[in-house]
Amino acid sequence: MNEEESFKDAMSDVAPLQQRRVRHEKVPQEATTSQMERREAALGNTRVPKVDPNYLSLGEVPQKRPRDILEWKKDGVQHEVFKKLKSGRYPIEGSLDLHGCTVKEARIEMLKFLNVAFVRGWRTVLIAHGRGELSKTPARIKSRVAHWLEQIPEVIAFHSAQNHHGGTGAVYALLKKTPLKKDENRERYGLKGDSSPPA
Repeated sequence: MNEEESFKDAMSDVAPLQQRRVRHEKVPQEATTSQMERREAALGNTRVPKVDPNYLSLGEVPQKRPRDILEWKKDGVQHEVFKKLKSGRYPIEGSLDLHGCTVKEARIEMLKFLNVAFVRGWRTVLIAHGRGELSKTPARIKSRVAHWLEQIPEVIAFHSAQNHHGGTGAVYALLKKTPLKKDENRERYGLKGDSSPPA
């Protein structure tokens, strides 16, 4: 008996296994962000990117020292107006205390407060930022406040406060007149056109 015949003889009583068909189901993979964007674009549903309404910068700012005097004014602000602000002779119509705030919290509070101040027609506000002498980064909030105030279009001048208002740990900010206040002044002083009344 040759090899092939002996193999057939050995296998004669072996029954073949019943074949079971296994269905391989494809597990749907989650689409990547770029695929989703392409799909949305194809459907005409392009997403508007999220824009932070707070434009005050979170990047690096010029570092101040705890006892530095902060002072700045826009071109066109009269010398006498700035002098009056510096000496604390304008009535303070609102104040904000940033002691204990993180940079992110201070940024939110600053813009919120100054938006309210402008809507209400306040001209002079006081912002207490502290000196941060014991902080790991001294004058951290103070430095940010000085930088942010220059970024806010409604702020036309600022100066460190007088000692009774917090000294170099606080700042007076002068806001530009609202259109309503400008009209009131024009009526009061009998001015016409865009002439500016005394501050």
